[in-house]
Amino acid sequence: MGLFDRFRRRETGGPASSGLTRLPRSHGPSGLRARLEGAMARRRLRGWNPPLENINALVASGGPRLLARARELVVTNGYAANACEAFASNMVGDGIKPSSLIEDAAVRDRVQRRWLAWTDEADADGLTDFYGLQAMVAREMFVAGECFVRMRLRRSEDGLLVPLQLQLLQSEMLPFEKTETAANANRIRCGIEFDAIGRRVAYHFRRRHPGDSTDRGDVIPETVRVPAGDVLHIYRPIDAGQIRGLPHVAPAMVRLFLLDQYDDAELDRKKTAAMFAGFITKTAPEEALIGEAEADLDGAALASLEPGTMQVLLPGEDVKFSSPADVGGGYEAFQYRTLLAVSASLGLPYHLVTGDVRQANYSSLRAELVEFRRRVQQLQHGVLAHQLCRPIWARWMETAVLAGVLDLPGYPAAPGRFRAVQWIPPRWDWVDPLKDIQAQVLAMEAGITSRRKVVEATGYDVEEVDRENVTDARRAADLGLSYRTGPGETQGARATPATRPEVGDGASATDPPTEQE
Repeated sequence: MGLFDRFRRRETGGPASSGLTRLPRSHGPSGLRARLEGAMARRRLRGWNPPLENINALVASGGPRLLARARELVVTNGYAANACEAFASNMVGDGIKPSSLIEDAAVRDRVQRRWLAWTDEADADGLTDFYGLQAMVAREMFVAGECFVRMRLRRSEDGLLVPLQLQLLQSEMLPFEKTETAANANRIRCGIEFDAIGRRVAYHFRRRHPGDSTDRGDVIPETVRVPAGDVLHIYRPIDAGQIRGLPHVAPAMVRLFLLDQYDDAELDRKKTAAMFAGFITKTAPEEALIGEAEADLDGAALASLEPGTMQVLLPGEDVKFSSPADVGGGYEAFQYRTLLAVSASLGLPYHLVTGDVRQANYSSLRAELVEFRRRVQQLQHGVLAHQLCRPIWARWMETAVLAGVLDLPGYPAAPGRFRAVQWIPPRWDWVDPLKDIQAQVLAMEAGITSRRKVVEATGYDVEEVDRENVTDARRAADLGLSYRTGPGETQGARATPATRPEVGDGASATDPPTEQE
């Protein structure tokens, strides 16, 4: 028996063992060491010594530089700019819209109409509506990782339907370096003031953007304290206890920057090589070729040729044409793999970042869109709807009631009954509309889902769609128009049966439909 055989028998247990039942390797000390291999200091991992720092410390120290680089990258890099727009358009689209859950239909309709009218006046700068502000917030989340929304009450003489407007503030307006103890003994961390039990009580904003040289003036103090009840901090918390946001583009910033430099260098190399068509070697430098110009200050002469020129060379003269090196067959594969890693870092499908769908098909597009939409829905409901839409809806309703715009009896006693709302994200465009709609129709007919859920998946309120259907049907009947289908009907073998005769017309409500029906 060899040495290795004896070692193997000792390790696994053999005739020389004590007869005790041994645990599997995965449950013994060896298995534990294997699971903790990342904590060992062996040769391969000897140089891997990351600092044990909290995410807030990292953000406070590197936040300003990371933010500046992210903004420049989105402006100058085409892939980053395209990814930013794809992120915002899929996150918000034409808006995450409310559907009030008030039981009284008349009150619910009145609230929805007042809200729709107010959305046009929501922007304090007057540049867009409430849903346009949502898109701006989504872009800021991609670039800066966070955005601040200040809810500002207005005077009655301002002429607004509801005296409330929203002001968007960029991340730079809240200084990362402002970490101190306030006069009231509260702690200020990265510009956010916390009380003794860790609640946010105020934000210390700069009065002017630090990078805006067009807005000058000597204002003291530099920052102004704004109560936390008037400010919404929109960001995605990655770690527990995180107080400031990180740019969504951060994991892909280095690759995008280096890839951009590589592409620029490759373009300059090809451009320089293309400037030289050929090189001429002469035995008698004093004799000029056809088309040769006078030498420049460095003694170099250039010769240009016209179409159809036939040049006779003297003995010993030679012409060598330039043959610049190509980028090689691996250039496109390298670009693809790099951009694939960039897309994975951003959490976006490859074709949305690059616009390249050459290697895509129906199955691959649908597979990656399903996963991407799960991530987007998580951000829609957990961040935008919860941190932005929900508190704005509550503040808007409270302001509208106090201003007399909404008459809601019983609101002061039970405001939660009137604030109940469901936020409907934008609809998803289908890869194969026919198959998806057929699947939804079958699901409704089988009772697996409701028509409300199906309609809301398209980004619309089911009650609004019903009102439009009633209006369209009444108008078509008044004009004597007839279409192939009406609202609520489907085509084919699973068509909805026609309406049965009323009991008063000589038929029973339980009678089966006639052949004509």
